[in-house]
Amino acid sequence: MKKRFIVLVISAVIFSSCQAGENNDQTNSESDNNEQLPHVEESNNDGGNQEDHTEDGQLNGKTSEDWEVETVANNLDVPWSVMVQEDAFYMSERNGSIVVVNGSEMERQELMTSDPIAHEGEAGLLGFVLADDYEDSREGIAYYTFVNEQGNLMNRVVKIENDDGWEETEILLDEIPGDRIHNGGRLAIGPDNMLYVTTGDANIPEDSQDETNLAGSILRMTHKGEVPEDNPLEGSYVYSYGHRNPQGLAWNSEGNLYSSEHGPAAQDELNLIEPGKNYGWPVIEGDESADDMEEPIIHSGEDTWAPSGIAFWTDHLLMTGLRGESLYYYHEEENNIVQIFEGKGRLRDVKVEGNSIYIITNNTDGRGSPDEDDDKLLKLTLND
Repeated sequence: MKKRFIVLVISAVIFSSCQAGENNDQTNSESDNNEQLPHVEESNNDGGNQEDHTEDGQLNGKTSEDWEVETVANNLDVPWSVMVQEDAFYMSERNGSIVVVNGSEMERQELMTSDPIAHEGEAGLLGFVLADDYEDSREGIAYYTFVNEQGNLMNRVVKIENDDGWEETEILLDEIPGDRIHNGGRLAIGPDNMLYVTTGDANIPEDSQDETNLAGSILRMTHKGEVPEDNPLEGSYVYSYGHRNPQGLAWNSEGNLYSSEHGPAAQDELNLIEPGKNYGWPVIEGDESADDMEEPIIHSGEDTWAPSGIAFWTDHLLMTGLRGESLYYYHEEENNIVQIFEGKGRLRDVKVEGNSIYIITNNTDGRGSPDEDDDKLLKLTLND
């Protein structure tokens, strides 16, 4: 393997105060569409087996002041994905490391890969999931950017193993188009036990309309890297296409798949994903429509959320915002997006565990204004 193995063990600072966040961004980035702050409905300020605090309308009245905020870990370096396993938190960092936080200890290990991870622009080590049997197998799956023999940025999905250090053991899917921007990168295991992968248009919008191209798509595959027999396009990994830069995947209790997607200049989207469907980019955006193309269930209009990770708290969808610097709630009955937490800067991913919500900030990604101890893993719990 070409990468040097590094292990650092440092103490994670644990405290329970919340500080004000920052806002900064630039255009045509990973959504970082425009410079206008988001206009969302502010109410005066995935989910497991948790008590339901979230009947439609109940979160509408929540603001940052309604949450108890605890810093679980800090000094993270552009974290991208967070997983919860037993009492530990596993996070990928875009520079190529995997961080494990367990109680007051934080361990950072460089992922050893068959080609060096290319941390350029929005590229790098992005999506990351643990196997369901991780405690026994010590295996996971990761998505990262590399430079191929022709000198082009590409992405791949690989199996990884933690045997006294994280190491790539098998390439599951190779040569996914990449670029300094629009790499997609989210991984998620669906209720059907298939692996779902979001890919970006790699800054070539027309590739999203090519069913034979892996760019601008949501892919579906087995854990061995095979094309499932029941995929909508025969012999293809492509589950849906016509996407620009999707970065969120989550299923509700009925098994419906949702995805968040960065728009070109605002017009960020939340989509209900159906197999084999074309979601329109770059032919249509916003309220536009065309034959045989799907419209989003909601979009941000002239504002921007810069959405990334999403998760369900019971059956209520939560969404992180980078440029929007907020945690949002999708109010399905009113079909609007409600801001329920802000003040910690750019937010990249969200996970739900019990009655708590875990979010990771992304202020060190080159577009934020980081505090000296950013980035952070935060735990949010509704005040009694």
